[in-house]
Amino acid sequence: MNADRETPRPTSEPCDDLLLDSQVCFALYSTSLLMTKVYKSLLQTLGLTYPQYLAMIVLWEQDGLTVGEISTRLLTDPGSLTPLLKRLEAEGLLSRTRSREDERVVIVELTEQGRALRERAKDIPSCILKASGQSLERLQRLQAELVDLRSNLQENL
Repeated sequence: MNADRETPRPTSEPCDDLLLDSQVCFALYSTSLLMTKVYKSLLQTLGLTYPQYLAMIVLWEQDGLTVGEISTRLLTDPGSLTPLLKRLEAEGLLSRTRSREDERVVIVELTEQGRALRERAKDIPSCILKASGQSLERLQRLQAELVDLRSNLQENL
């Protein structure tokens, strides 16, 4: 045994609150990582990354949004969204134009190719449902609970 290294000592009193498996944040984080991996294989056929897919979903819901509106919807900052949108524009899926009223505002619109991609993405939710091993009703309840948790966390920032 190396004399320079100390062996970790167990704490004198175990604290269940500080166990990894007791952390809600770790359950959310690790689940998110795995969910993203499942999406990755599905999205490769569309040529999209997971963050790009989320941006496309926002635009499929409502086309012609500003970068700020998309950013707000995705709970991200516009600066990190801009490179992603530039890549989608380079792929021919959307166009970005400056507003005539305020040139600081960039309006994002789907191209015909971007609208057509929606049809190819239609099966992704059912693939995710199948991969989850859950019923649709169970996942809808879980989603509602997570949205509620997210809202509470936002209020406490």
